[in-house]
Amino acid sequence: MNRWPRIGIGYDVHAFGPGEHVMLGGVRIAHTHGLVAHSDGDVALHALCDALLGALALGDIGHHFPPSDERWRGADSRALLRHCGELLRTRGYVVGNCDLVIVCERPRLAPHIALMRACIADDLRCAMEDVSVKATTSERLGFTGREEGIAAQAVVMLHPNGDSP
Repeated sequence: MNRWPRIGIGYDVHAFGPGEHVMLGGVRIAHTHGLVAHSDGDVALHALCDALLGALALGDIGHHFPPSDERWRGADSRALLRHCGELLRTRGYVVGNCDLVIVCERPRLAPHIALMRACIADDLRCAMEDVSVKATTSERLGFTGREEGIAAQAVVMLHPNGDSP
């Protein structure tokens, strides 16, 4: 088994649709729209899952939780994240740190970031100080700027269990 630290990146996007809330970072946030998705549409957690799976060279979220599989319809993305966390632990890794950025004009995310960090840390069994979540706008440019959807990017660093600083 490769015992080096591993890095992964992830990206996800979902369009706005009918609804009165969005799920982001495991947190339900009131909004004028929902996100169109097979699961709960949590772009932040989906990007993070892809980063974790990528770091482990295990494919992507669509491979593990395909939209063609009805078991994942409306699924809580925190359950998907916990599954990815279990995959990294069974392969002998722990989270060194993760860094997420969520791109949207609205809703305002600053009041929810601490709770997002806490949810992610809990699901990945790591310290909250190892989880960074940031929010930004796209200055009204592109699909996020036109408020057509939300995008998220994630980067993770995994350490072999017992070798984390």
